Amino acid sequence: MVHRISTERVKDLNGIDQIVLRNSQGASAKVSLHGGQVVSWRNDRGEELLFASTKAKGKAPKVIRGGIPICFPQFDSCGSLEQHSFARNKIWAVDESPPSLPAKDSSGKSFVDLLLKSSEEDLKCWPHSFELRLRVCLGADGNLTLISRVRNINAKPFSFSFAYHSYLSVSDISEVRVEGLETMDYLDNLCQKEQFTEQGDALTFEAEIERVYISSPSCVAVLDHERKRTFVLRKEGLPDVVVWNPWEKKSKSKSMADLVNDEYRHMVCVDGAVIEKPVTLKPGEEWTGRLEIIVVPSSFSSEGLGF
Repeated sequence: MVHRISTERVKDLNGIDQIVLRNSQGASAKVSLHGGQVVSWRNDRGEELLFASTKAKGKAPKVIRGGIPICFPQFDSCGSLEQHSFARNKIWAVDESPPSLPAKDSSGKSFVDLLLKSSEEDLKCWPHSFELRLRVCLGADGNLTLISRVRNINAKPFSFSFAYHSYLSVSDISEVRVEGLETMDYLDNLCQKEQFTEQGDALTFEAEIERVYISSPSCVAVLDHERKRTFVLRKEGLPDVVVWNPWEKKSKSKSMADLVNDEYRHMVCVDGAVIEKPVTLKPGEEWTGRLEIIVVPSSFSSEGLGF
């Protein structure tokens, strides 16, 4: 269902439908039916808050590097499926009659509901029948909220991992710090997923980082000193946080040919996720994962962020 008061359906350069959400203050979000991916989020001054590579074409089946891809039913290369799995490569449908959600996820917001069902092609590589619903909301205050619901319509249990692979736009990665992960255990993907404990007061960036912080707090902040703004990520049903920046050497590798020059300096991925302990659903059961991203001035007291 599309909340039509503040929405518009358009096509991208490849002819794929996108839903544009707007609020009364001039903020906007754009959601592609290719992958159910949020490809743009702008504040009321028209400033883009999500990173997207200038080489990003988004021509199916290639995923745009940027925005917020949906990783389901596998994150990264943690199983037998392709990296980040197939949901981000599929054409989703607008869900005209979604099951109800709490009023806080609809009242006063511009939103769209999308639906992905398992296809015969999916069942060949992942033999489990599912329904994956996604609601993307743009609040009156410009906050962006994503709510995903996975239902097992199979005759047997299945397990999956999930992530909102959020590419945040930053001034320069050297000016960024992530707060809220102090003393947390993490799996370091650059060290064969060996487990370490975060020692610093905040996470800063001086080289490639690819970590999964496990059993993390419900609130994490990404501070951009140069732009004097902070992204605050609040999550439910998503116990893990992925932090990633490829840095210079990897960003110039063949696997990341869609990154240009020093674009890695202007992005950081901080994902609400469930990875370390996959979700298992019995037949008929449903899982919900919710991520809200807000932007506040960096002068905002961290005490107000729920740390």
